[in-house]
Parts: sequence; structure tokens; C-alpha cells
Amino acid sequence: MGQAREVMDRLTMAMTAKDIETQAACYAANAVAVTPDQGEIVGPEAISNYLSQFGESFPDVGYEYVQKYEAGNVAIDDGFVTGTNTGPLALPSGESLPPTGKSIRVRSCDIAHVEDGLITQHKFYFDQMEFLGQLGLLPESLSKPGA
Repeated sequence: MGQAREVMDRLTMAMTAKDIETQAACYAANAVAVTPDQGEIVGPEAISNYLSQFGESFPDVGYEYVQKYEAGNVAIDDGFVTGTNTGPLALPSGESLPPTGKSIRVRSCDIAHVEDGLITQHKFYFDQMEFLGQLGLLPESLSKPGA
């Protein structure tokens, strides 16, 4: 196992343990995260806050791996984010939605570039429509496959 894989595994463990300090410590001072819901996030504290908001919305958050990859200084996680929405769901606007009580299992892919033992760039990929649909937050006509 190389350095990129070790850092990515440490980050995933910190996220599921809700260890905010370890999350932030995985990122370089100038790290950039790119997310489907909030765009570009810069800096370890801001990225850790993004991850922590998800952990507050889904206190039982977990990650089911389909595959782990590593190539040089890049680690890729392919799998599913799981959890039950029992906490307020933070919106990019700063507002929040009350908990739905519904569980999710959303396909995700994370790509992290690591330099000198720290993540410098992290791209998060997940389908927002699938996420919102599983939470029951879409009009019924949009949440049905093929609609």
C-alpha cells in the first residue's frame, strides 16, 4: 500500500468516526476539494467542515467499498455512501432541511491526489438526484426511474 492509499483510508476512517481534527490533518494547507453540491472548497478546515456537515446529517454514515485503487500519488475509492438522515440536512444556501428519517445508499467515487503525505486535490462524485430521491426530497415524477 502506498502513501496515497494510506492517506485516503485514514480520511475515510476519520469521517466515519467523526474525527474532525484527523479529517483536516489529511489535507494540505492549500488543498482544493470539488463537490457536486457545493462546488470548489479550499483549505483543510473548510473541507473538513463540509465532511462534518454530512456526518451531522447522517450520524451513522458509512462507506461500502466496491473497489479501492491506487496509481502513483492518486487514490480512488469507488463505492456507496450509506446512512440514515436523522440530523438536519445542510443546504449550500446555509439553510437546512429537517431530517427525513430515510436511509440512503448512494453510489460515489472519490479521487484524491496526494503529495508529501497530504491530499492536495480531492474530487467527490455522487448523483445529487439519486441522493435527494432516496431522501424523498424530489417531486414524485422526478424520483421514479425513467420519468
